[in-house]
Amino acid sequence: MRILATNKTIIRLALPISLALAIPQLSFLANTVFLGRYGEQELAVNGVAGIFYLTLSMIGYGLSSGVQIQLARRAGEDDKMGLTRSFMNGILLSVLGSVGLMLLSLWLAPIIFGLSLSDSSNAYLSINYLYVRVWGLPFLMLTQMANAFFIATHRSRFLIYGAGAGTLVNIVFDYLLIFGHYDFPRMGLTGAAIASILGEVAFCAVMFGTYYFNKFHKEYPIHQYLRFDIKLSQRSFRIASPLIVQYLFSIGGWQVFFIFVEHLGTRELAASQILRSIFGVVGIGTWALAATCNTMVSNVIGQGKQREVLYVIKKVTKISVIYAVVMSVILLAFTDSFLSLYRNDPQLVAFARPSMIVIVLATIVMAISTIAFNGVVGTGNTLINLSMEVTSVFIYLVYCFVVIEQLRLPLHWAWGSEFVYWTALLIFSLLYLKSGRWRGKTI
Repeated sequence: MRILATNKTIIRLALPISLALAIPQLSFLANTVFLGRYGEQELAVNGVAGIFYLTLSMIGYGLSSGVQIQLARRAGEDDKMGLTRSFMNGILLSVLGSVGLMLLSLWLAPIIFGLSLSDSSNAYLSINYLYVRVWGLPFLMLTQMANAFFIATHRSRFLIYGAGAGTLVNIVFDYLLIFGHYDFPRMGLTGAAIASILGEVAFCAVMFGTYYFNKFHKEYPIHQYLRFDIKLSQRSFRIASPLIVQYLFSIGGWQVFFIFVEHLGTRELAASQILRSIFGVVGIGTWALAATCNTMVSNVIGQGKQREVLYVIKKVTKISVIYAVVMSVILLAFTDSFLSLYRNDPQLVAFARPSMIVIVLATIVMAISTIAFNGVVGTGNTLINLSMEVTSVFIYLVYCFVVIEQLRLPLHWAWGSEFVYWTALLIFSLLYLKSGRWRGKTI
């Protein structure tokens, strides 16, 4: 279960993760395209409500990332029993956490959207969408934990199967339920929510089916650890809680951004939902490489090779930058074609074009920043990650408040906030990595 820091190893680990991330992005792409064809308001509302659900999902991702750090460290130590115990306890934490988040969001959604959105019809649609959408959260969080296991044990290729099944189910039911094809009810935004839930159920079923079909339960017998381990849970939360708060701040900042944009108008909000989708597509490879960097750093520390940490981060960063530059060139060359895919409205395309150029260029900064930041995550000092994230988001929100709420500048200035956020995060990450204070951290 030990790995070597070579370009071949990095690509071998990152490629399946990229495909696993790309396939769900096709679901998000299809969802956005279908709703864009259905109506501009539905497209706009999906932006605000979708970010809220993304915030919930990132809390789950923070938990699974914390557990993944432990799994990768146990893998580096060749401790299969400890890895199995941590995985099963992570599953139990996911179930409990998802139920708690569902109840909390059902209570909070009317309050947040009722008070923050300027258009009452936008608030009404957002609340109704989330009342349906949150039922997919338990399946999503279980899937995230299964993915953490497969990544930590260097079997990331299996993520492709679950992602493929979930995406196929999502797209098919998007087509059937949004527009009401083949005698299905025409449900619009609610249909998109139901389709997403069905996709998450399929993804979860395939991932755990893969675990048992390939007999991993014999090598990692999770059924032997069905009891909830309080001490292990406390250790997992000690590592994961800063990550959870970190991701909450990160995506929560984006939620505030979309609320501010909604104050500018429905067209600005619809354009931003399109831009968010494109931003997600461009970032697939970078985020996969970031997950790879996280795992490799934790693994080499587990092997006792702390001197190789900065070397690993540099190698992953080079590949990430090359990927980001190639993607940026493609998107800049075909800007109008990508924008027209979502909604065949020349005025909306022209309106979104300047912002599209801004976010594509911002991904080059993100390509460096997110790798450095996940290198810090892999060292296990998650409190440091939290302080970096909170500070960067604070700087980001100050910029958004001044530019959007106070000055009311055009939309591309609002999306310039991506430069502000990723630059701040990069500076903090590099300062910490060069300080060497991460050496000797045990988890």
